[in-house]
Amino acid sequence: MNSPELPLPLSTNRLNLRAYRESDAEALLPIYSREDVARFLLCEPWTAEVARTEVSKRIPRTGLGTEARALALVIETADGLEGIEGSVVIGDIAIWFDGESSEKAEIGWVLNPAAGGHGFASEAATAMLNIGFDHYGLNRVVAQMDARNTASAKLATRIGMQQEAHLRRDWWSKGEWTDTLIFGMLSSDRQVA
Repeated sequence: MNSPELPLPLSTNRLNLRAYRESDAEALLPIYSREDVARFLLCEPWTAEVARTEVSKRIPRTGLGTEARALALVIETADGLEGIEGSVVIGDIAIWFDGESSEKAEIGWVLNPAAGGHGFASEAATAMLNIGFDHYGLNRVVAQMDARNTASAKLATRIGMQQEAHLRRDWWSKGEWTDTLIFGMLSSDRQVA
């Protein structure tokens, strides 16, 4: 894949999607340490040490064309939003190649529930899909999630992804079998923001 380097940060109407930096461990810890956030993730709630380790792993994920084969970005509010002083980290979002193909990728997101209800997740996810399709020329992007994660399923639907599968008790996670929902979007059926 020979895509040009992606100029960062990316700005939407109300958000900045930017590369990770070491200080994001402190900014993301209050989100990832929440039981209600970690419940549907593959990891346990973060400690400060885990936050530093995870952020250091994500710092080199600066593009699908890099050795990491992934783009991981921090989501922060833009300066000047009503009711928010300065810019605030509200989550993160990533897209990574699905196996060896350079035409299929998976997307994932984590947002602070306190930032819910304002359309921030839709704005960030739509921007990331546009990057995948427009910048990297992807044919297909999928999102996989715990079937109990209704907020993520609603988000996937809201941004135009179609539910393609409900896999029953297919994943052993945190001491129990869980169902997985798979949503997909083709470049031909996306919504451009």
